[in-house]
Amino acid sequence: MAVSVTLPALGESVTEGTVTRWLKAEGERVEADEPLLEVSTDKVDTEIPSPAAGILASIKVAEDETVEVGAELALIDDGSGAPAAAPAPEAEQVSEPAPEPAPAAPSTEQAAPAPAPTADAAAGGGSAEGTDVVLPALGESVTEGTVTRWLKSVGDSVEADEPLLEVSTDKVDTEIPAPTSGILLEIVVGEDETAEVGAKLAVIGEAGAAPAAAPAQEAPAAPAQPEPTPAPAPQQAAPAQQAPAPQAPSAPAPQQQTTPAPDPVPAAPAPAPAPAQAPAAPAAAKPADDGAYVTPLVRKLAAENGVDLAGVKGTGVGGRIRKQDVVAAAEAAKAATAAPAAAAPAASKKAPALEASPLRGQTIKMPRIRKVIGDNMVKALHEQAQLSSVVEVDVTRLMKLRARAKDAFASREGVKLSPMPFFVKAAAQALKAHAPINAKINEAEGTITYFDTENIGIAVDSEKSLMTPVIKHAGDLNLAGIAKATAELAGKVRANKITPDELSGATFTISNTGSRGALFDTIIVPPGQVAILGIGATVKRPAVIETEEGTVIGVRDMTYLTLSYDHRLVDGADAARYLTAVKAILEAGEFEVELGL
Repeated sequence: MAVSVTLPALGESVTEGTVTRWLKAEGERVEADEPLLEVSTDKVDTEIPSPAAGILASIKVAEDETVEVGAELALIDDGSGAPAAAPAPEAEQVSEPAPEPAPAAPSTEQAAPAPAPTADAAAGGGSAEGTDVVLPALGESVTEGTVTRWLKSVGDSVEADEPLLEVSTDKVDTEIPAPTSGILLEIVVGEDETAEVGAKLAVIGEAGAAPAAAPAQEAPAAPAQPEPTPAPAPQQAAPAQQAPAPQAPSAPAPQQQTTPAPDPVPAAPAPAPAPAQAPAAPAAAKPADDGAYVTPLVRKLAAENGVDLAGVKGTGVGGRIRKQDVVAAAEAAKAATAAPAAAAPAASKKAPALEASPLRGQTIKMPRIRKVIGDNMVKALHEQAQLSSVVEVDVTRLMKLRARAKDAFASREGVKLSPMPFFVKAAAQALKAHAPINAKINEAEGTITYFDTENIGIAVDSEKSLMTPVIKHAGDLNLAGIAKATAELAGKVRANKITPDELSGATFTISNTGSRGALFDTIIVPPGQVAILGIGATVKRPAVIETEEGTVIGVRDMTYLTLSYDHRLVDGADAARYLTAVKAILEAGEFEVELGL
């Protein structure tokens, strides 16, 4: 019985998705819940699992095609009829009664059966002998994605679920895992190219199928026979080794294995050693591509911080070097020089060693996610009457509380206690008393909605762009709950695992621009909201302090809070009252009970 695979609902307001990559080819065996294809929407890219175990009998929606939610994508059979479908085309192309032996033949041991699989592979564009990697649905209304980086090269060995490439959409950047283990036979969509959800990105062949890939690579060796497809067929009848010639689609991969090609050509036994040679080529290719696991942004960050990537140990999947690894290496290098710097403070005031950016002097295509962010920001500025108000906050007491509690907090809650949860807690608490700040203007209806919950978006800096996951019901959470939610969402963003639902629904946003040293920023209110809070850098500086003994000057931890707001709804007095409330909560620092102090 055939089971229909349909496009499921992938998030709020998602109406369609684009098939970016099929992880299985027609005729292949799939297990229930095994990733079957990848789909991209305007919110996120995701994998669609198989609803049942069986054989992928038919693919209804090709890669790069866009369909609506609920549309049929493929049919899965019980597996009894699908295998026969593969040999059928072989019989037509070989023009011999070979359909029966073809499935059971080892493909490399007998001259007659060998052409059959080769012809089949040629008919399938190279995918018949491997598993297609397709672009999955990646979120609500995401229809396409751009390949930003291939983590593997043609000929490399890959493991199932190992990150294979990185894709960027207008909503999220994510890694696409390998649907199966094997050898990367072909890359269909190159870096910086855009493909629709469901489009085929690459082909992975099974480790045991490597011999078939090796003969396929002999096709380039015999280009002297540029005859039509029917012509090579008769010539292959005599020398079974030349059957791979029809596999012209696999031409990109052969270039890396042109050396082993001459061995299989002379005699039928030669293809057998080919398996050993097939992995050899990838092994040689890996050292040649030392940057296979390093994104351009990571390289840029390393260059800016003077970090030698050769000495950095990657903590990503497969030893991949990530942004965090470079930052850690840079901080370690700074710590190593901290002692000498302390001994000679005057000498420590040196200008940083800056290297020219690799982007300097280049003209590149704007990443889609940057274009979407830009469009949203321009739209927000054009549709709102935005301005900003700033207050100065003394967070000395808060910083001391954090220093006292952070170790016990980390042991008890399992997450680090950063200053951010304090600001989120104070902002959410103040929103409950200042409704105009936590509201939305419904322009079409001419109404205002005052929210009864505090869903706070937190701006997170990632390798690709700034993203804003949402802490739902933040006003009902304590410090520990906010800290855990913040760490979880930030981790998902940086690991490209964030979902569309986790990026939507914010009623208010907080941006910690001070994390990179900025004193304050005139931030832009996101569409659909009326205010956003910016947190500046916390710095020690002299400040006037009122004490019982009188007015004194002391060194305090000071920061600026900026509230940008839509003046159509929020007046300057409203903004000042809200900022004053947040300031009072932070300066009072009454968090001992929640911190267990």
